[in-house]
Amino acid sequence: MRKVLGTMTLLALSAAALAADTRAKARGSRDVRFDARAHQTQYAGPGRDEAPPDVKEVLMGYFGPSEANHMRGGDMWRAARLAIEKANQEGGYKGVPFRLVAGWSENPWSSGVREVTRMAYEQEVWAIIGGIDGPSTHLAEQVVAKARLTLLSPASTDKTVNLANVPWMFSCLPADHIQAPVLAEAIASHTAGEPFLLVSATDHDSHLFTVELAKSLSRLRLAALNHFEVSPKDRDLTELVRIIARTEAGALVLIAGADRSARIVSAIRKAGFAGRIFGGPWMGQRSFLEKVDEAGEGAVFPLLSVPSKESLGFENEFRTRYGHDPDYLAAHTYDAVNLLIAAVRKVGLNRARICDMVRELSPYQGITGRIRWDPLGSNERAVDLGTIEKGRIRALSPKKPCSAHRDLGAVLPSTR
Repeated sequence: MRKVLGTMTLLALSAAALAADTRAKARGSRDVRFDARAHQTQYAGPGRDEAPPDVKEVLMGYFGPSEANHMRGGDMWRAARLAIEKANQEGGYKGVPFRLVAGWSENPWSSGVREVTRMAYEQEVWAIIGGIDGPSTHLAEQVVAKARLTLLSPASTDKTVNLANVPWMFSCLPADHIQAPVLAEAIASHTAGEPFLLVSATDHDSHLFTVELAKSLSRLRLAALNHFEVSPKDRDLTELVRIIARTEAGALVLIAGADRSARIVSAIRKAGFAGRIFGGPWMGQRSFLEKVDEAGEGAVFPLLSVPSKESLGFENEFRTRYGHDPDYLAAHTYDAVNLLIAAVRKVGLNRARICDMVRELSPYQGITGRIRWDPLGSNERAVDLGTIEKGRIRALSPKKPCSAHRDLGAVLPSTR
């Protein structure tokens, strides 16, 4: 009896809901969903009338490792220092030199947050560049939202960083939701209905990129034959490599950080997998190319930095100083620092006005291309695809996205 009554109640509620929906449509109801990207949030509080102080140095915060040999962030630090050095050679800010104030912790969510807080409140920096990935950028964002301080991220592709609607937050890299559809189109073009495998890591950034890629593949009515997830704790990948090597799928889509991607690609090539490999933007990092060696030949991934006449001077200087070419993280860090310097030179030493000017400088022509903010401070620049050919990263021809290459010069040196 209870089951029958429950069913009748559900039917009655469904009918009532349907009737209400019909009446609403008849009245010409409007969609009340809020599209955050359609609304620009700007800081409307006090601070713009504050007079600039007399300073001996213009301090810029840097939330990231400040060791040049750091495995993940060393080249970013090098690029930031090059930008500051160049600005000071050009006269600094009205003769006053710029200086980077660095803070970092290998465990950002514990002691790292204290470093960002110290920069914002004790050292009173005028803006912050950082962090080095999505999670560390999220952390810094929480501090600058309260400190009313511009945060310019050169490394995060996590769209939720900007969806938090913090007017002080800007992201230089095109986010996952811009990159993923381009990669999905390439996968569809190559596989043409044939099966492919998907392997994804479970870390924060890899997971979010995989979510966006799954959405894009679904819109193209594509799905992987099998999807394998790899945890950062998984050290022994022997069984996964064996499965991939013996699969009937003709392609592998691998979404993981640079080091994990290099390890898996090297292992499956050694095991005999001969299919096409697609990956995330991390395959454009120097550490991936150095560790994957010949096994990475032909891999296809979103290309976040393309050599150009604007980037030539920076690349030459970086190569001369450090013996290798910068990757997209270093190039975007260089752009982030220069963009903040341009804002300071335009409006002076005022935190609120610096934030306003960072927004107004869009579109900003950097060495990585145009930085054009969407309403939430995320770079909406379109993304192309890249591949590895003879140990070098090259842009793929837009007309033949998986077969023809357009040589734009070496982004990274051959490791052979």
